[in-house]
Amino acid sequence: MTSGRCCLAPPVAAPAADPMWQRGRMHSAPVDVDLALLGGGGAASLVLAALDRHGVRGLRVTVIDPVHRRGQDRTWAFWDRPGGDLDPLLSASWQRVEVVTPAARRVLDLAPLRYAMLRSAAVYERAAAAERRLGVTRMLAAVDSVHDDGERVLVRTAGDAPTVRAGWVLDSRPRPPARPGRTTWLQHFRGWWLAAERPLFDPGRAVLMDFRTPQPARGVSFGYLLPVSDRYALVEYTEFSPTLLTGAGYDAALAGYRDLLGLDSARLTVREVENGVIPMTDAPFDAHPSPRVVRLGTAGGATRPSTGFTFSAMRRQADQVARALAEGRPPVPPPAYPRRHRWMDAVALRALDRGTVGGPEFFARLFERNAPERVLRFLDGTTAPAEELAVMSSTRLRPMVTATVGDVAHRLRDRLRPPRPVPAVPPPVRESMIRPEV
Repeated sequence: MTSGRCCLAPPVAAPAADPMWQRGRMHSAPVDVDLALLGGGGAASLVLAALDRHGVRGLRVTVIDPVHRRGQDRTWAFWDRPGGDLDPLLSASWQRVEVVTPAARRVLDLAPLRYAMLRSAAVYERAAAAERRLGVTRMLAAVDSVHDDGERVLVRTAGDAPTVRAGWVLDSRPRPPARPGRTTWLQHFRGWWLAAERPLFDPGRAVLMDFRTPQPARGVSFGYLLPVSDRYALVEYTEFSPTLLTGAGYDAALAGYRDLLGLDSARLTVREVENGVIPMTDAPFDAHPSPRVVRLGTAGGATRPSTGFTFSAMRRQADQVARALAEGRPPVPPPAYPRRHRWMDAVALRALDRGTVGGPEFFARLFERNAPERVLRFLDGTTAPAEELAVMSSTRLRPMVTATVGDVAHRLRDRLRPPRPVPAVPPPVRESMIRPEV
């Protein structure tokens, strides 16, 4: 494998008139690197591991983040084929999952795929090992500004950290969309890691979506159950809707779902609590805002608008970046999802938001009328057009046609009127808090 240095610009002296240089730190020379990663969370950790896996050597790489990520601060759940590089890191995986509605319980065989759980500690540990092998430097600092002149990128940091001059910047920090969307929802959730006194869970089967939860007036809710062992499981309540709940609201919804599952709270201990907010919007995210700055993760369009799923696309981006650098190409991944998928997501979001389709019915019909593997690959954005036609035809025709016409009309109005300000979209957050036993 080549080092990838051929696609990176050589260090150049900063011009004296550069405004970035006239705002202090004139006394210290900038640190020159080939690649700077802004943000050190999941996206950056996956990139570091991919660089190591693809044999990228000889690059000067730095990670700039105010926090050195360690431990269990989040959990990712995704589907893929067994045998990948993440297998040794998984906390659990399932080839059989349940989709539950008030009317039916479906057990789905996902083969040749599987549903997998990955906790952050293993990802951060692997990234730290990759850092050591790659000779990566790390700056514990926030980023003040980023200036791309087309040849190098000047990254100005806060505090006493030096300025960085990079050939390329990969930026995974949360960013608002480039312009307003026609529909903006949120995937928001709270989960409890439950420890049982005796065997209680079936580790061979997970609940992917359980729509028996009370449905919000505008949106869709569901619960799910991911057992790691017969005595330890993640139980979570999730909503796709425009507004967040209060803390008490999430706890009440979770307690209700726990009772719905028939779990005796007296025999359970809440060991950890997870909270998350992820944007679901058809607003575009600018993944390549300047010649040598590339955004990854949600900021780079990796979040699927109609579901909030992000991990699989984020993982693809990391692999594409590493392959490009290994082959001496610019580290610019293709769009996370095909344009036709983004359009289908916009239509589905509009139909759900306007209430022309019900959320439980919409998702239940997808799984009832298609092979589970096809639905999961569709949600990941990896299906062919013929498969997508089959998936979309399993939804109710009239509501989707109505949503399509409304989406087209909305797009035409947007072209004819002045740009609107971008509304505040909460950045993606997923936090895990250890709750001591009481």
